[in-house]
Amino acid sequence: MKNNKYKKKIILIDLDGVLNNYNGVYEDNYIPEIKDGAKEFLASLAENFELKIFSSRPALLVNIWLKTNKIASYISGITDRKEPAFLYIDDRCICFDGDYTSAIHRINTFTPWYK
Repeated sequence: MKNNKYKKKIILIDLDGVLNNYNGVYEDNYIPEIKDGAKEFLASLAENFELKIFSSRPALLVNIWLKTNKIASYISGITDRKEPAFLYIDDRCICFDGDYTSAIHRINTFTPWYK
């Protein structure tokens, strides 16, 4: 059995709206420019975590974008599924705090940060 004691925990990071300047307009063959501070953010996280990207975009396009922006070295994989992970970073989510009433309110009033 492999010893996973020192394996880094995985963080799944959404591409659009987290790492790029996505504004809600999806274009099939274009990924918006990298968001200011994203490279430093990934570099800092990569010191202690394994990072994966999740996106509905084609993996090849995402891979090209990562390489073009010189951040591919921080990323261990690309997926279109929210795989099991220690943490998810997404611009379209809420954190459940144990209170269903609060969750319903936050769902009904939710808007992404860029709106």
